[in-house]
Amino acid sequence: MATNVDASKYFVREIEKNDGCALKIKQCYMGDVGCVVWDAAIVLAKYLETQQFYNPSSGVNVWSGRTVVELGAGTGVVGLMAATLGAQVIVTDLEDLQTLLRVNITENQTLITKGSITAKVLKWGEDVSEFLPPPHYVLMADCIYYEQSIVPLVESLKLLCGPETCIICCYEQRTEGINPEVEKRFFELLQQNFSCEKIPSDKQDPEFCSEDIHILHIRRKV
Repeated sequence: MATNVDASKYFVREIEKNDGCALKIKQCYMGDVGCVVWDAAIVLAKYLETQQFYNPSSGVNVWSGRTVVELGAGTGVVGLMAATLGAQVIVTDLEDLQTLLRVNITENQTLITKGSITAKVLKWGEDVSEFLPPPHYVLMADCIYYEQSIVPLVESLKLLCGPETCIICCYEQRTEGINPEVEKRFFELLQQNFSCEKIPSDKQDPEFCSEDIHILHIRRKV
């Protein structure tokens, strides 16, 4: 698939990393949910850089060499952050978002010195065999708001995750319309097979956090 880009379709959002470099993320002027960088994606991306995961001065780097799959990657910002920190990342989304993902991977390739990143199509609920063995981490930002996607999303998590996999889920709590119902249903389904731990704000990036945006660590029940 060609990644030649019509500049009039895109605008760039820069996400500064702690080392002073910046991810340059192209977003679409026109389009649906996957075409812009959502706040939850930035909160999650910056969380990956917090000292518990990544602290060059003390030699801590949880991401180095770890396998990561991002679900519903959209612009790819979360997966790109993980790749710049040394992870082996596959960012996934639907077919019509692959062009934007590839554009952003190309745009930020120079920041990825030790990790790697590739984009692949994954429709939730469908075959995940090409993503196995289970990754060390599954990342998802703002994936729980479509009523009809809740069941397939949980199905994908069950198929993808092994006993060692940690899912890091970041979502913005939305109170309007059907959103609270969808969220409730997701967690009811999820908790049949997984346990959730909420991450307190003092463990998140001090600047990029919000009381409406929650980060959870989710693991398979043993």
